[in-house]
Amino acid sequence: MEIVAEWCRAAWLVVATFFPGQLLKLLYKKRYGRAVCHLEKPMTITRRRFLTCAAGSLACAPSVFAAQPNKTTAVHPFAFSLYGMRTLDLDTALTTCAKIGYDAVELALMPGYHAEPKRLANDARRRLRDRLRTLRLGLSALMVNLPLHGNEQSHRDQLPRLQAALALGRELAPDAAPVIETILGGGVNDWEKLRRQFVNRLGDWARLAEKHKTIIAVKPHRGNAMNLPGHALWLMEQVKSPWIKLAYDYSHFQHRNLSIADTVKSLMPHTRFVHIKDTRLVNGRAQFTLPGDGGIDYAQLLRAIRTAGYHGCICVEVSGQVSGQKGYDPSAAARRCYANVAPVFIKAELRRR
Repeated sequence: MEIVAEWCRAAWLVVATFFPGQLLKLLYKKRYGRAVCHLEKPMTITRRRFLTCAAGSLACAPSVFAAQPNKTTAVHPFAFSLYGMRTLDLDTALTTCAKIGYDAVELALMPGYHAEPKRLANDARRRLRDRLRTLRLGLSALMVNLPLHGNEQSHRDQLPRLQAALALGRELAPDAAPVIETILGGGVNDWEKLRRQFVNRLGDWARLAEKHKTIIAVKPHRGNAMNLPGHALWLMEQVKSPWIKLAYDYSHFQHRNLSIADTVKSLMPHTRFVHIKDTRLVNGRAQFTLPGDGGIDYAQLLRAIRTAGYHGCICVEVSGQVSGQKGYDPSAAARRCYANVAPVFIKAELRRR
């Protein structure tokens, strides 16, 4: 029905062009998928004019279809996290991602990484903002990784780092601040011990995030205290802040009897950022690998994310288990991830731009 409606719109626009003397009024209404058009005055159309108009509408139709390649209007840029490109200088990393075809990047702000705020003076921030614009790369997120499981003093010491990340995001993308993405830390068996502490400290984060009008997305991690969907949902219910949301990464649920369908259904309403990577079992233990090199069905995953109504980027994260291996090549890894996953966007009917 949407294709028919768009064809109809194109045809009427051509009619308006071929009959400028007629009082033609186009009224578009989105109602049950139908476009409703009204004429103020009937037109007399000869056979010749009708055929000419029809041919014109056919000529217009391909451009209409090209503008709407998918069934959904949601945009899901395909991004790459520079967490996996630490050995490259920042400009080389950005240029590499752009040349490969990625739509956006996630910057890593941890100590020693490209975009650590204290390493970026005002001029460097301006150049980075301009470079992203020149390369047509969006800024999907800022990775900070600020664990909340330490003592109170460590929490207080980390608040300036969070403040700096929030300020940097606003400087680099003032019209649409990127999500701040982090894990919460703690041991895998420490949820009951740490969950109230997480709630209290996330309250401090929420106040800073509100000040900067920026969302902080916290990620369940299979090796951390918050590692299950139920943990994350409980946390969202307790914090109840529009500025504290979730980052979703199915690799942390794979091989744990947690399905794509169930985790997406429960977590996506609270999710504002999506990471992808893969896992495989080695001697009974899950090890991270590049997306597409493990067992995740990405067509199923991306369809489920789209169907759940998620609006946002899909970002490749190369795990430290991979980037820390001898001979790791960040550019080759980025190309392999793109080759593995980019075709699935078309298969799953996700619009990237």
